Amino acid sequence: MLNQFFPESLALAAAQVVLVILLSVGVVLVARRHAIHLGAEVAISLTRGLVQIVAVGSVLVLLLQGPDWTSVFVLVAMVFSAAAISAKRSQGLADAFRVSLWSIGFGAGVVILLMTWAGVIDSSITSLVPIGSMIVANAMNSNALALDRFRAEVESHTGQIEAGLALGADPRKVVLPYAQSAIRASLIPRIDALRSLGIVWIPGIMAGMLLQGANPVYAAVYQFVVIAMIFSSSGLTTLASTLLIRRRVFSSAQQLILRSD
Repeated sequence: MLNQFFPESLALAAAQVVLVILLSVGVVLVARRHAIHLGAEVAISLTRGLVQIVAVGSVLVLLLQGPDWTSVFVLVAMVFSAAAISAKRSQGLADAFRVSLWSIGFGAGVVILLMTWAGVIDSSITSLVPIGSMIVANAMNSNALALDRFRAEVESHTGQIEAGLALGADPRKVVLPYAQSAIRASLIPRIDALRSLGIVWIPGIMAGMLLQGANPVYAAVYQFVVIAMIFSSSGLTTLASTLLIRRRVFSSAQQLILRSD
């Protein structure tokens, strides 16, 4: 309906933005009636999201016309940004940014390098940057979920952890069950994405390939490959982040330093 009133593309885009913002405001108001206050965070996220995607889209138009090696710098910048976002979600954890940076860089980097070397991901910037960005973004989400869940588990089991330490148990073994719980919880969305692929949702890559006239079977298989790569990078990221962060919840004297406020 909107395209009937706004035939010009930029005007149509502005109308669509206004409509989805109003929809988001409606969700915030409904949540507020149930004493769930999301207004400030949602407003900031909507504003940042819109400004960032427009800015990045404008930059990508220029980058996608450049040499393929520039994709490396784009992906590295994405990893740093992803680590910063994850760290903000992991307040209370020591070295959250450094842990997130190494973990996301490791998880996403291994998958992107290996799959590009094998030819699964085309090395051209028009292919590597979009697919690489999806891998980095999902690694970021899984990392944030793992760190947040690990922090919550440790804070809610302080008594059990300190009892184990008092009996001389290895600190790493004491928190191992909570690290395992964090890894499982963080990978639930990725596992569900694999389970629901083609039944509950048809991701954008497959739809785009079909619109471009690609073989439907190949488009479907390649979409599965992308989702599997996302799962692999998320798994490597969460394994690395929980391994690194569990060492940082104890002091050099093996005392628990992570506590709820």
